[in-house]
Amino acid sequence: MRIGLIGCGNMARALARGWGRPVVCFDPVAERATRLAEELGGRAVSGNREVAEGSDLLVLAHKPAQLRDVAGELGDAAAGRAVASILAATPLADLRAAYPDSSVYRFLPSLPVEVRRGAIVQARGSGGEGSGELDEAVTSLFGELGMLVELDESLVDVAMGLMSCAPAYVALVAEAQIDAGVRRGIPAAQGASLVVETLAGTAELLRSRGYDTVAVRREVTSPGGVTARGLDALEHGGIRAAFSDALDAVLR
Repeated sequence: MRIGLIGCGNMARALARGWGRPVVCFDPVAERATRLAEELGGRAVSGNREVAEGSDLLVLAHKPAQLRDVAGELGDAAAGRAVASILAATPLADLRAAYPDSSVYRFLPSLPVEVRRGAIVQARGSGGEGSGELDEAVTSLFGELGMLVELDESLVDVAMGLMSCAPAYVALVAEAQIDAGVRRGIPAAQGASLVVETLAGTAELLRSRGYDTVAVRREVTSPGGVTARGLDALEHGGIRAAFSDALDAVLR
């Protein structure tokens, strides 16, 4: 399946690197498309329509507000092709209205797809009648990039607040821990190694324990011990409320 990228921003680059295969791509900032094409052995072209003409799957990675303009530019070049959107807050109904003659899919990836990890959400109802083999091919392609989770479309934006935004949150948590260690004398480089490798190992441990966060937390936490004191400080600092507020802010 030939992949075409309309837009070569951070998430589009992460997808392309995760797939690790040549892509046809266009971006208004020509250098971004050129660099990505050179990296993957693909081809940067001079316009969106040329992407469509050279692709079986069109990945929409432009700004959400450009949906109608891009669809108009593509015209009949998108007809009969698979169109996969990673646009935020753009429901399937809007995508189908813009691409009535295409099989339309809505995915929500997160940055770790670049290293084939993390999660990708697919909106339930993606694809269309009579496109079973195509549905399977597109789903399989995105499934290469991490754990694919199908959700009702009403929950896709909620998922965005949990996993699409999460790499920035986790990076901030790691940064805060590293800074705390530096304040107590640990060199930043060693602190970063300790924190990041522990985060990675904890993710693997949680996965192996069936995502049972409570059980893993209790294994580390002895009654009255140092971890209990640290957790108490985090709870007192409002860590749960902070993440709840972050999700509410995203959904606003």
